Formats: sequence, structure tokens, C-alpha cells
Amino acid sequence: MVNIVSSDRKTHIITSDAEAVEVAQTLAEEFAKESAIRDRDRRLPHIELEKLSKSGLLGITVPKEYGGVYVSNVTLANVIKILSEGDSSLGQIPQNHLYMVEAIRLSGTEKQKRYYFQQVLEGKRLGNAFCEIGTKTATSFQTRVTRTHDGKYVLNGKKFYSTGALFAHIVPVVALDDEDHVVIVFVDRQTRGLTIIDDWSGMGQRTTASGTTLIENVLVEEWQIVRHHLAFEKQTTMGAIAQIIHTAVDVGIARASHKDTINFVRTQTRPWSDSGVDHAYEDPLILSDVGEITIKLHAAEALLERAGEFIDRALVDGTEKSAIEASIAVAEAKALADEVALFITSKQFELSGTKSTLDQFNFSRHWRNVRTHTLHDPVRWKYHAIGNYFLNGVNPPRHGAF
Repeated sequence: MVNIVSSDRKTHIITSDAEAVEVAQTLAEEFAKESAIRDRDRRLPHIELEKLSKSGLLGITVPKEYGGVYVSNVTLANVIKILSEGDSSLGQIPQNHLYMVEAIRLSGTEKQKRYYFQQVLEGKRLGNAFCEIGTKTATSFQTRVTRTHDGKYVLNGKKFYSTGALFAHIVPVVALDDEDHVVIVFVDRQTRGLTIIDDWSGMGQRTTASGTTLIENVLVEEWQIVRHHLAFEKQTTMGAIAQIIHTAVDVGIARASHKDTINFVRTQTRPWSDSGVDHAYEDPLILSDVGEITIKLHAAEALLERAGEFIDRALVDGTEKSAIEASIAVAEAKALADEVALFITSKQFELSGTKSTLDQFNFSRHWRNVRTHTLHDPVRWKYHAIGNYFLNGVNPPRHGAF
């Protein structure tokens, strides 16, 4: 068990969308300096996450009436994209935190909103104990929260892919209640019976520490239980916001790979003998391929921004129709981002040459990271839902993965 750094310190409160982007850019530049080293050595980013907490970026989606700035979703996606370009693990870890903030906004009680939003603004990090291994599907759960005879609640289960839990102050646990409704139980990190195990061995996103969470007879109060199923009784922006953050991570990785490709070809790559040029950056075939990866990257960025605009419009409009349109727009962005990120991170080596595969550069982390992260939820079902919506008028599913 790892002791997290105390958050008993003043946390900055961001007051505008522009400030959020500026802060993200400053942090990303710092995070990028040792990103390759952290990946190579699997050095967990405790210090970096503490800086992220202090910066106020983890509180930018807290509603204004509770003291936050509540940035647009265009800005939210941009912030995650920027952070992920600097270090994709540090871009992904906040995803679950921000998902939980949105879950509280949509289905929390007034007491829960006041308490947990204040905790977030004070720099507390919310982790994730969502998915399980061995269930019928990725969205099936065996974890249970049960009401006892004295009116208390006891929580039991085992989770994996617990991104952010190891670094969290509060670990939200997805469970089924006595009526088989999906709920989120917010458990303090130091609660007896809650154990976070650092056993994540994925080839990519290595420093997210997305390992096992054990929940053994954890006692909780009713006010710690958020009725998450309420967020999906009708079409809301819950899933769209969750997915646009994932999309932004992939686009951020693609940006990092694109940048490294340009720099390497300019400074390290030799021209092929048949090209008849003195420098690799004059090679007509390399120029053509760089043009292709650039166009695809810009297309993915454009769809990401468009998706944020659809979510923002849905939040203002407040109708199910606009929420459905937002989900579809995000699905389009996610599908393209997966394809583009995988293409660019693979193409990087072809354009940069054999030297770029040396361990000293650790460029393989870009492909490993995006290949691992894009498996989070299969984009083949995005394509299916998009086609079914436009061809047959069938609405997309209502859950956090859409």
C-alpha cells in the first residue's frame, strides 16, 4: 500500500476557460520532460499528480453554483489533449476523477454535491474502482453494497483496471445495491477493508497503476452512495463526457508522436540512397507521408472540438434529442481518433528509420500507450451505433461507454 501525499494545502481555483488551457500547457511542458523515463522505469507520478491537484485543473468541471468554473467541454477536451501530449498516463488518470464529478452532478443528492464538490475544489483526487475481471461482460458487476439490519451498509467486491485509485484520496466503487441498481459508493482511501494493489502490468499506460482493488466488508453510510443509475434513465451527456475525455487522450498521444516524428526526421533521420537528396526532410516520399499524418491529426482534432461543441449545446438545450446527438458526435470523434492515433504512432518508425527504435528514445511508448488505451471500449461498436442511428434512426445505448 502506497501512502499518497497529503492534500492539506491550498489548491488554486481556476476562474476561466483560457486559464485552464494555459495551466494545462504549462504542466504538460513540465510533464513531457521525463515522460519517457517514467514509462521506461515505471516510475509512478505521485509528485506530478500532486502538482496537477494543486493547479486546480481537477476542479474545472465543478458547477459554478458550487464554487467551480465549469468550463466548456471544448475546453475540457483541449485540457486533456494537452496533458496527454505531455504524458498520456497523466492525461488518463484524471478521466475517472472527472467522470465521477459528472456523475455527482447528474445523480448526486444536494448533500453529496456540496460535500464532494468542495473536496474536489480542495484538491482531493477521486479514483476508480469500476471494472471487474471474470464477469459476463465489461459492464457486469458482482460487487455488492448491502443494507444491514441496523441501517448501515457493507460493501464487498474485487475490481481491476482501477485507474487512479492508487493515487486517490477517495475511491468511488461501482456496485449493485439490493435492488440491482448500479450505484457508486465513495470510499475514503484509508477506510478499513479497502486495499489497492499495484499489479498493473499492461504494455502501455504503464504509470496509470490500473491494477486491483479489494473491497472486503467495507462499512459505509447511505450518504456515500450515489444512485448512478439515475444518470441513464434517459439520455444524458454522462456517457458523452466520459468518452470525449478518452478521445482527447488518444488525440494527445497522436500529437506527441507527430511532434517526435517531425523533430527526429529533421535532426536524426538519414535520407534513403535512392532519394537523391541530402536530408531526410527533403525526401519527397517522407514529405508526402508527413503530409498524410498531419492531415489526419488535424481531422481528429477538428472532430474532437466538434464533439465538445455538441455536448455544450446539449447541456444548454437540455433535451434528450440534443444529448443523443452529442453522444453520436463523440462516437464519431472517438472512432477517428483511434484510427488516426494508431496510424501515426506506427508510421513514426517508418518515417524516422531504424535508429528511432533504440531504447534511448523510448518512442515505442506512444504506440504502446495508444494501443492499450484504445482497447478501453471497442470502436467497432461506435461505427455500428453511428450507422444504425443515421440509417435506421436507432438511438445509441445509454451507458458510460457511449
